[in-house]
Amino acid sequence: MTVFTLSAAEREAALLPELAALTERHRRACEPYRRILDAIGSAAPYSRVADLPWLPVRLFKTHELRSVPEEQVFKVLTSSGTTGQVPSRIYLDRQAAATQPRMLAATLRAVLGERRLPMLIVDSRSVVRDPTLSARGAGVLGMMNLGRDHTFALDERGVLNHGAVKGFLARHGGKPYLIFAFTFMAWLHLRELGLDLSQGVLIHSGGWKKLAEQSVDTAEYRRRLGEECGLRHIHNFYGMVEQIGTVFLEGPDGGGLYCPDFADVVIRDPDTWQEAPPGVPGLIEVVSTLPTSYPGHVLLTEDLGVVHGVDDGIWPGKRFSVLGRLPRAEARGCSDTHGLAAA
Repeated sequence: MTVFTLSAAEREAALLPELAALTERHRRACEPYRRILDAIGSAAPYSRVADLPWLPVRLFKTHELRSVPEEQVFKVLTSSGTTGQVPSRIYLDRQAAATQPRMLAATLRAVLGERRLPMLIVDSRSVVRDPTLSARGAGVLGMMNLGRDHTFALDERGVLNHGAVKGFLARHGGKPYLIFAFTFMAWLHLRELGLDLSQGVLIHSGGWKKLAEQSVDTAEYRRRLGEECGLRHIHNFYGMVEQIGTVFLEGPDGGGLYCPDFADVVIRDPDTWQEAPPGVPGLIEVVSTLPTSYPGHVLLTEDLGVVHGVDDGIWPGKRFSVLGRLPRAEARGCSDTHGLAAA
């Protein structure tokens, strides 16, 4: 199964009725959401995906937004953040909790293939042992479902374990294997190894704040890791706990992020809130059909982005980039927070 098949027009036609139905479902089941829609005067029918009512992602920090009875809540996810920040709380029932890893796996199979690959994790095992599992730990655990023979590249102190990495490469270095890391940690530690990682497929995610301060953009990131580590297969992805299971994946050529068939992005002009045309930066709105247990199907993020093109890339649909955080927006955690702590 591949989830990068729909053109922009096909995606619009497929998503609009599903998202409109989800809007009405959440309106009926989540009273705070209904009050918000009533206050803004939003009502069906909707002519385009861009016409659907959006929620600011920050609302999940301040409101209990769920569309299932409390007794049906199977899991509550919280976002990471720096000390003193209020985390988002995302309520999943059993169906939503089962769908999330399945669709994440379907998305990443586009670059990993059907078989589970040996997995090198550029983190320490302690990140998944913490009983108050952070978004960083949850991200590692979620990705571990896609790999086998999991090897952590850092010791419990967060120091590079050269012996563990060399042992992993002795076992698996001659064939494709998966490397997972948060963006800044991959940059910091993989280059330190000084080893040939040419058979690796690097999947990375997280903030670029610390790298932007070093004038490292996506192209430079890929170039340096290619030159210094031999990495030829590098894929960034963009996602968030508030829309768990949906990730926007960088194509093989590094030309931008792409939307899986069950999701899309809308770039909004921050002055008019209208959809911005390709080439014009604005706030990123993410839409997905996966959030069924809470009204997270149409979310306005605090990230800036731009659509580079439509149906003109290696995969169909919108091809876009994340440009950074909205000024004065709080750090999201994960590698952003790691980078701040390391500064």
